Amino acid sequence: NTCPVNFEEPRILTRAGWQDYSVVDTRTTDVQLVAPGISLMEALGPLGLNSLTAYFGVTRIGQPQPGDVMVVSGAAGSTGSVAAQIGKILGCRVVGIAGGSEKCDWLVNGLRLDAAIDYKCERVADRLAELCPEGVDVFYDNVGGSIFTEVFGNLARFARVVVCGQIAQYDRAGKAEASVDMLRLIYGAITVRGFVMRDYATEFDPARAQIREWIATGRLQHREDIREGFDKLPESFLSLFDGSNQGTLLVVIDDDARSRS
Repeated sequence: NTCPVNFEEPRILTRAGWQDYSVVDTRTTDVQLVAPGISLMEALGPLGLNSLTAYFGVTRIGQPQPGDVMVVSGAAGSTGSVAAQIGKILGCRVVGIAGGSEKCDWLVNGLRLDAAIDYKCERVADRLAELCPEGVDVFYDNVGGSIFTEVFGNLARFARVVVCGQIAQYDRAGKAEASVDMLRLIYGAITVRGFVMRDYATEFDPARAQIREWIATGRLQHREDIREGFDKLPESFLSLFDGSNQGTLLVVIDDDARSRS
C-alpha cells in the first residue's frame, strides 16, 4: 500500500516518575486515553483525578440528600473545593474547613458555601456546634488528625463519613491516626468508609460528562495553580503540605499541555 498513513500519537494519562521517558506496563499500571477536544491541563485539572475523587466520594459514599448538613475539611483544596460544590449542587447546606482568612473568604464569597471555619484561628468543634446545632450528616474528610476528631464529635445520627485523605499526616512517620469514640460510632449508627478513585474506574466517562456539564452551566468552579518548568516539580510538590497552593497544582513543561488536539 503506497498511500500515506497518518498515525496520530495518542495522549494518555498514567502514573509515572518525574522523568523524560517511562516504560509503562499496562498490565499493572492504569493508562487512560485523553479524549479529543480536551487539553492535558483539563484532563489533569477539572476533569482529573481530584475532581473524580470528589465526585465519587460525595455521590457514592456520602450520598447526601437535599437539606443535609455537609462538612468538608481541606475545603479550599483541589478535591475539597469540588466536593463542597457538589454538595451544594445536590441541595446540602455546606460548611467548609480551611486554613486562613483568604481561603475561607473564597469558600463563602467565591464558591457560595454556607459557612467556613478557619482552623488556624477558630476552634473547629465549637464553631461546628454553633453552625450545625443538629449535627453533621455528611463529613467529607481530606485531612485527618485532630480535625477529623473534632468533626466526628459533632456528627448526627446516621451520618456518613467519607475518608478521602490524610494530608495532615502524609509527611509524618508512622501510622495516620485519629481518636474516635467507638460507642458514638455504634449508637449513632455512623458509617465511616474509605476509598480510592480506581474503585470506580468503570464509571469515569459518565462522571467526567457530568462534571463538564456542571462547569459549562456555571454550577461548578475549578481553579488551577499553574507552575512553569520541570525544575519547579520538587518545590511545587512540597507546597501541597504547607497549604500554599491555590487549587489543583499543575506543573507545565511545554505548550502542548494546553493543546486540545
